[in-house]
Amino acid sequence: MSKICQITGKKAMIGNNVSHSNHRTKRKFDVNLFTKKFYWPEQDVWVSLNISANGLRTINKMGLNAAIKKAAEKGFLNA
Repeated sequence: MSKICQITGKKAMIGNNVSHSNHRTKRKFDVNLFTKKFYWPEQDVWVSLNISANGLRTINKMGLNAAIKKAAEKGFLNA
């Protein structure tokens, strides 16, 4: 699976490595992504999500049901 957060939609950014002589080479800034299982009491199931640290904070703030519903509306969740 690609490195995209299923809650926030964050994905890798492209940037430059800059050396001391100001020579620039392309690099990738990956997302702080990990797989975590959540219990979803409304559906009475366990769901496994690839989420970023920011996505985890979103779930803690809004609740799992609201976060999944919002992610599905925006098309981040491929379920």
